[in-house]
Amino acid sequence: MDKVACVTGTDRGLGLSITRVLLEQNYKVFAGQHREDSENLKALKAEYPQQLEPVLLDIGRKESVKQAARLIAGKTGHVDMLINNAGIIRSADDATMLVDMDDEAMAEIYNVNTLGALRVSNALMGLLLQGEDKLIVNISSEAGSIGSNQRINMYGYCMSKAALNMQSSLMHNHLKTLGGQVMVFHPGWLQTYMSGMKKDEADYSADEAAGKIMKLVLDYPAYKGEEPAYLDLNGQAWPW
Repeated sequence: MDKVACVTGTDRGLGLSITRVLLEQNYKVFAGQHREDSENLKALKAEYPQQLEPVLLDIGRKESVKQAARLIAGKTGHVDMLINNAGIIRSADDATMLVDMDDEAMAEIYNVNTLGALRVSNALMGLLLQGEDKLIVNISSEAGSIGSNQRINMYGYCMSKAALNMQSSLMHNHLKTLGGQVMVFHPGWLQTYMSGMKKDEADYSADEAAGKIMKLVLDYPAYKGEEPAYLDLNGQAWPW
């Protein structure tokens, strides 16, 4: 049975780099793109015309997720691996408790970062259970770790990632009884456009981070256990 993966947030950055790694590993990849005119995905599609299937997907909207799931189900009978990578940050979320906070920005962040991943996992669960690996990978952050938290701002982003971590635990508790697994990653500080401007001063390029993450993901049986694996790029366990 051919290996099939679905990745969200593949227009650029980490999602695009993860998609390339999977293609190099001979996966068929359904790549969720937020914009239909993604030049990066077009170029990748030209390299891998038979393996890559771009799919228009806005994880912030339930109908978009349902429509994408129907399209994917029309082209494959199984998905081995789902990588929930898509996420957002908003500059309005930088405020501390000492100023007026933008709860609408926080709600938007939560809708995408937490509920968006849940929508996609839920919509593709039938296909995932038909796959061999039954693996869900959620790209979280150190910002979601309560045990290591040192921050005083970014309430919306931090809470959205902490909630994503709880979602991962809930899903793992169920999926492990069905032969599956959930992995959660703190991908490090990346040179991506997540906040709107590219962070050239960040620690890792998207390609570097994708290579490290996927090396661990492709060795996922080593991390099977009672709890989901919450790891950094070097495979070190991260505190919940």
